[in-house]
Amino acid sequence: VQLQASGGGLVQAGGSLRLSCAASGRTFSTYAMGWFRQAPGKEREFVAVIRWSGGSTWYADSVKGRFAISRDNAKNTVYLQMNSLKPEDTAVYYCALSEIGRTVLQIRNGAMHYWGKGTLVTVSS
Repeated sequence: VQLQASGGGLVQAGGSLRLSCAASGRTFSTYAMGWFRQAPGKEREFVAVIRWSGGSTWYADSVKGRFAISRDNAKNTVYLQMNSLKPEDTAVYYCALSEIGRTVLQIRNGAMHYWGKGTLVTVSS
């Protein structure tokens, strides 16, 4: 499975960005896809995840109400709509895919099977 993320960039505080991540290859065992981020000097942290079947979503408290994760099953693509961006949202954002067999708790802790290369989001104050 390969993951290709796009959509990062520079935005002013209060602005919006939408990240996309397209999955290719053997994706028939996909259980969930999600986004994680890593700010300079910090550990990687969970942002949001969506279950591929049914579309249930989970968010980190820090982004709840501002970010929205969605997916297009036909395109094997997951999106992260980021609104009301803050300087503290500045980070490299990584999309990731979990196959069947992981729990949501494990996924939130970063136990994903595949990772894409990150895309940088910079929010200026």
